[in-house]
Amino acid sequence: MPYGVEKVKRARYAVAAVFCVHGAVTGSFATRIPWIQEHAGVSPGQLGLALAFPALGASLAMPLAAAVSHRFGARTALRGLLAMWTLSLVLPSLAPNLLGLCAALFVYGATSGMSDVAMNALGVEVENRLGRSVMSSLHGMWSVGALIGSAAGTVAAHLGADARLHHLLAAAVLTVLGLVFCQGVLDLRSQPGEAAPPRFALPPRSALVIGAIGFCGVFAEGASLDWSAVYLEDVLGASAGAAAASTTAFTLTMAVARLVGDRVVDRFGAVRTVRTGGVVATAGGVLVVAAPHPVAAMGGFALMGLGVAVVVPLAFAAAGRSGPNPSQAIAGVATITYTSGLIAPSAIGGLADVTSLTVSFGLVTLLAFGLVLGANVLGPRGRGGVAATGTPAGRTTGSGDRGA
Repeated sequence: MPYGVEKVKRARYAVAAVFCVHGAVTGSFATRIPWIQEHAGVSPGQLGLALAFPALGASLAMPLAAAVSHRFGARTALRGLLAMWTLSLVLPSLAPNLLGLCAALFVYGATSGMSDVAMNALGVEVENRLGRSVMSSLHGMWSVGALIGSAAGTVAAHLGADARLHHLLAAAVLTVLGLVFCQGVLDLRSQPGEAAPPRFALPPRSALVIGAIGFCGVFAEGASLDWSAVYLEDVLGASAGAAAASTTAFTLTMAVARLVGDRVVDRFGAVRTVRTGGVVATAGGVLVVAAPHPVAAMGGFALMGLGVAVVVPLAFAAAGRSGPNPSQAIAGVATITYTSGLIAPSAIGGLADVTSLTVSFGLVTLLAFGLVLGANVLGPRGRGGVAATGTPAGRTTGSGDRGA
């Protein structure tokens, strides 16, 4: 039977908890990369190669998520995919060499990408049924989870704990929590006789257009996260502590902006929010490039974090409204954004090698300005949802689902 409003609200909290669990896996892994590098016996260059495999695995596997959800139902699919993702946390720490590490990280990325698509599709459905923005806060909960996982990983590293034991315990706890939280998400199922989506499909055209905006946002995000500390040290002569503080400021700004972003989107709409965010991010980029002092550059990076924070959540929401198969469209947008996150760090470094880091962040600033020019593609499309003006658009009730 159809879900009532109260059940949809409870489903929102459940999927928010799932986002938190997903982020905690990432945070748990990231803090133990130095241990994993030493255990596998790989050089910095080999580690850089291995760290490309999560994005490669995600990009190849995400288009499969729609078929999995159609076959098993949204709740069961998310339960299985999330458990695969949480359990895959143990694999990198077990890798004995470069080949094993690349294989482990490929599986790690593939399960991450498929569960990412499944939970975002459910988040979009909750947003459509409630008639107000929730995607920004859901991604904010992902950031909260990442911070929790990072904090736990930092403690484990400080204590000198073996990452194999740390990740085994973390995977066990997060798998149990994930399975519990998945019980509360919407149990969407395909209608009898409904055609199954292709097992592997190229992104629809709508996803390519929306993904271009996501590309701009994620490129600026990835460049700032990976290069802000280096920029402050190498270009402006900041201390290592001050440089690290810049990255922290960027991360916290993004997390807070995502947690409160839904209220802004409901008030002003997705298009105006992203366009204004693009202006803020562009101003931040200009400040970084022109900064005469590390403090000014730190302010610029904080502005960029504030400006791009809601871009990816709103890109996923727009993808979910863009056609008859939300999971396929979301997978397409996710693939493009993952690709952006993959190439951003190396592109910044490559351009800096032939020019300078200042020129590299000039490119980041231009891409941030692309948010201003292309924000209109995030307006409402056929499936309804939150309109660009901030008022709820007509939304479907999902007649093909069955309530729990």
